[in-house]
Formats: sequence, structure tokens, C-alpha cells
Amino acid sequence: MRIVLVLALSLLGCSYSGSINEPVSYFNVETPRPFGYVNGDEIPQRIIIETRSGITLQTGSLPAKGQINRWLNLNRVTVKQSGQRYQIDLLYQVFYAPLEVKSLTLPGFTVQLSQGKKSVGKNVPAWTFTPSPLRELVVRQTEQGEYMRPDSPPPLLTDTQALYGLAASLSVAVLIAAYLGYLYGCYPNMLRRTVFKRALRKLEGLSKADMEQALTLVHHALNNLNGQPLFANRLSDFYRRNPEYLQINTQLLGFFTYSNRYFFSDGMIAVAQDLQQIKDLCEQCRKIERGSR
Repeated sequence: MRIVLVLALSLLGCSYSGSINEPVSYFNVETPRPFGYVNGDEIPQRIIIETRSGITLQTGSLPAKGQINRWLNLNRVTVKQSGQRYQIDLLYQVFYAPLEVKSLTLPGFTVQLSQGKKSVGKNVPAWTFTPSPLRELVVRQTEQGEYMRPDSPPPLLTDTQALYGLAASLSVAVLIAAYLGYLYGCYPNMLRRTVFKRALRKLEGLSKADMEQALTLVHHALNNLNGQPLFANRLSDFYRRNPEYLQINTQLLGFFTYSNRYFFSDGMIAVAQDLQQIKDLCEQCRKIERGSR
């Protein structure tokens, strides 16, 4: 009994040792469905090989890229290695238009592996698949000729949300553009909102030597806003129509007083401070005009 047990253990040890020495520990060929292909379809094939240390793949044993026969091309050959694991991806393309369902075969080949001067081959078997005809064998005829049946059109994706988003974006853009146009005086019927803006722009380039022009500019802006010539004794009527300017009443009175002295008094000499006060008044009017004061 003991002798039989020893012999059994010895046999098991030999079998295990032999499996360790196998050059290829894993070999598998992965292929897609073997039916339903038509002219021009591509067929992928993947080969997975795992070897023990020291075994290398001979890439020269793989099929060469290009035409294999009159109806079959090999478009791509890719080899990826991760340690002792090789992944070989082949991409075939079929150029065959049968009149009826027919069986075709991807040719098999032998993958060569080497360890030093020794070589080991693993067979990749031929793979059979069936291409389908593009149309029926007996084509029905109509008065206009052949009765061809096109593929059903794909279902259209709903674009309701995209249209809503586009409409909302355009609406916001129009509102922003309209507001900017309002601020920058782009509308002829809103020129009253830019009278002091134009006056202030012209005042920036004047000096105390141009005091007469500066006073005229501000008078012209006030007259445009009032709709008629504005004088100091009519400010109360002006405030009734434009109550927001009442907050700068002191500065407006000072402006009219200075203007009367400048135009109707002899020997009036303008100084830089006087011009700055006029610019400050115009700046305050511009803020009220924009609604920021």
C-alpha cells in the first residue's frame, strides 16, 4: 500500500513539473459573430498568448498587412505586450457581395514563439463566417424598373431642449445689446439721455482759454434737456419736469451766476478752477442722466 502511494505521488509530481515547463501557459483566439456581414464590413480578430519567462513572440510570423486574396484585405495588425502576455489584434475587411448567403473563411496561420535557438508554433485555426447579400436574389420588377428597398431611416433625436436653449440665449443677447445701446446712446429717440455725455466728451479737451466754448456747451446741453432755452429764473419749472436735477440746485445756480458774470461783466478772467467746476457740474448731470445718482 505504501509503495502504491509513493508511485502515485511521483506521477503527480511529474505531471505538475511538465505543466510548469510548457512554453505557452494560455492561448485563445477571440472572434465576433460568424454571420450577417455585407460587402465592405470589417472583422476583428484577437489572439491572446501568455508564455513563461524567456519565450518571445516572432512578429514576422504574423500575417502581413495588405491584400490576402481577391475579396479579403488585412487592414491592421497590432501587437501589445505586457510582461509575458501578448495581445495580437487583426482587422480584416471583406469585399464580397454574394447573391445568396455563403460561407467564407479567414485563413489560419501559425504564430511562432522562440527561446534562444528553439522555436515553438501555435496554430491559429481558420475561421468560417457567412456574408449576406445586399438584395434579394430575384429582384421584383415594377413599371418603373427594379423594386429597390432602402434601409429604414434612423430615428431623429429630439432637439426641443436645444431650441429652447438657443432661443433663451438669443433673447438674453438681444436684451444685453439693447441695454448697451441705450447706455451708449445708439437710439435716435433717446438722445436726451446722452446730451451731457456728448458735452462732457467735448469739455475734456478744453482749457481755461476756451471758457466761452465750455459755458456754451453746458448751456446747449441744458437747453436740449429742457426742450427750450433755460435761464436761472426758470429753474423751478425745469425741476418740475426734471425733479432728479433738484439735488444739484446749488451747482446749477452757481453755474448761471458765473455765466452771467463772464458774458456780461467787463474784466472777467477765467481760471483753471472755474473750468474744473464746470466740468464737475457736467459730470454730476451725466450721472443723473444715466440714473447712477
